[in-house]
Amino acid sequence: MAKANAARAGSRASSGAKRAPTRAKSGGRSAAKGEVRHDPEFVQLLTPEGERIEHPEYSVDFTDEEYRGLYRDLVIVRRLDAEATALQRQGELGIWASLLGQEAAQIGSGRALATQDMVFPTYREHGVLWCRGIDPIMPLGLFRGVDFGGWDSRAAKMQMYTVVIGAQTLHATGYAMGIAKDGKVGGDDGEAVIAYFGDGATSEGDVNESFVWASVFNTPIVFFCQNNQYAISEPVERQARAPIYRRANGYGFPGLRVDGNDVLASYAVTRRALDAARHGEGPSLIEAYTYRMGAHTTSDDPTRYRIASEVEAWQQKDPILRMRRFLEQQKIVDSAYFEGLESEADELAVDLRARVLALPDPAPASMFDNVYPHGSAALAEQREQFAAYHAGFEASTVEASTVEGGDH
Repeated sequence: MAKANAARAGSRASSGAKRAPTRAKSGGRSAAKGEVRHDPEFVQLLTPEGERIEHPEYSVDFTDEEYRGLYRDLVIVRRLDAEATALQRQGELGIWASLLGQEAAQIGSGRALATQDMVFPTYREHGVLWCRGIDPIMPLGLFRGVDFGGWDSRAAKMQMYTVVIGAQTLHATGYAMGIAKDGKVGGDDGEAVIAYFGDGATSEGDVNESFVWASVFNTPIVFFCQNNQYAISEPVERQARAPIYRRANGYGFPGLRVDGNDVLASYAVTRRALDAARHGEGPSLIEAYTYRMGAHTTSDDPTRYRIASEVEAWQQKDPILRMRRFLEQQKIVDSAYFEGLESEADELAVDLRARVLALPDPAPASMFDNVYPHGSAALAEQREQFAAYHAGFEASTVEASTVEGGDH
């Protein structure tokens, strides 16, 4: 595991992908006192108090190092997310969509992915991006407006952030249909697809159309809904009269609800669903029941539509706090570990800030560079017109400066 002073942030970001737990089964550090709790509609392996509990169908078998690694993931992605929020408040980003409160759902599901699986995210999956080993500066360039967040999606096995609500589920379903037709499912080395979206997106036609196609064509896809309770500003009760995961029944594939603030449960259910998809068992829907602790984006004011006592109640279910309690109760770490991790996270955040501020502004005409691989006559004409138009502003600026300076 990388130390705080091991390398620059780019290599550190890659190191986040080196350790990926590989087991989701019975064993390991099991429930306290052999206790078994089973709610068929809610999978939980770790209580808010940090108590490990058993589930008859889902469990994990991690080493102490893997438990520490999961906690490290949670802490670092929250710290980087906080730095991005601060950058936006200081005018360095145009907007930012925070993951605060949703770290466990993202890290748990992100670490459950196999190397060959493909991810289709929204604009908030910063934790999944970290798990895929993508430099965390990549989405910040997008939100700073200096690029399109263009990482190599084929190499990273993670597509670009999608701002159009629900659109990525169509792309994901089509991709999953493709890999099925290519014969890349049906065994342990098969491929699977995961599509992330929020509770608000379930009201979009794109999502429901994706469910239809995924079911009919038995595609190897996991639909992962992070139900953070409020979409943009409306409570989930205005999106669905019944739990979201139950919608899967109407489309003919399985669905379940998991404690989205429990990183262990999020890992276990996602691992199982992805394994089923890779073996040709078709689609499934996971509803990660979590809570958006901050604003929808930095342009939002959540105090206008929810009360403080509700936020305080969810703070007691904080995904990082419960994992820390578990580590302490199991004596997996000591105080020095927490101190060292905090320092590492701070150093990563400081480095990320410096690199964001150093991002160069693109030349205006560069927006034409990658429209077509070999250009086109029409595009060349548009570029010339734009260059002339832009040059007119530059000439006006020079002329205005000359007039203001005058001859003395």
